[in-house]
Amino acid sequence: MNPLLYVAQRGTAVILAVAVAVHLGTILYAVRGGLTAGEILGRTQGNRAFLAFYGVFVIAAAIHAPIGLRSILREWTGWRGRSLDGAMLAISALLVVLGLRAALTVYIA
Repeated sequence: MNPLLYVAQRGTAVILAVAVAVHLGTILYAVRGGLTAGEILGRTQGNRAFLAFYGVFVIAAAIHAPIGLRSILREWTGWRGRSLDGAMLAISALLVVLGLRAALTVYIA
């Protein structure tokens, strides 16, 4: 694996580990607290910290996942070259667009 991709995947793994823990902790807090969907949206609407957190989460996932998928595809299928890299860039862009759209939707809701 390219050294830059290696460092990027390991770095985003650290970010994702923290983000997933916070995300799951928040879910547990909300569920155990008996919050309704409306109450949750009321707390996230206009909350810049929420948007920043999930923005970082989305960007980290959009970097991390395609690098791992690229390695799997190279190993299992022998797919190599610019076409593979282009496909992974497209997947990364799709993850960014869809993830940030979801976070913005909840932020604006």
